[in-house]
Amino acid sequence: VQLQASGGGLVQPGGSLRLSCAASGIIFSINNMGWYRQAPGKQRELVAAITSGASTNYADSVKGRFTISRDNAKNTVYLQMNSLKPEGTAVYYCNVLHTPFWGKGTQVTVSS
Repeated sequence: VQLQASGGGLVQPGGSLRLSCAASGIIFSINNMGWYRQAPGKQRELVAAITSGASTNYADSVKGRFTISRDNAKNTVYLQMNSLKPEGTAVYYCNVLHTPFWGKGTQVTVSS
């Protein structure tokens, strides 16, 4: 199983980024997927999740600003992040939920 995350970078507060995670080695369409983040010195936390049926769930800290989506034809899950805050600075990882399969992560830095 491979999960390749991309789309991170440096953005100013209030800005937007779109993360992508391309999956291979799994039957993507039947798996629930999630985006996690880990800030320096903090535990990894679940940011957003999407089921195989496209139901979504978000951490309270990102509700209304982040949107998770999936394209089963491309085996890809996305995280649209708007109105980014400095506390959103972290490495973002995609995960096949409830499995040990993780991507390498992509760095997001929110700073002026």
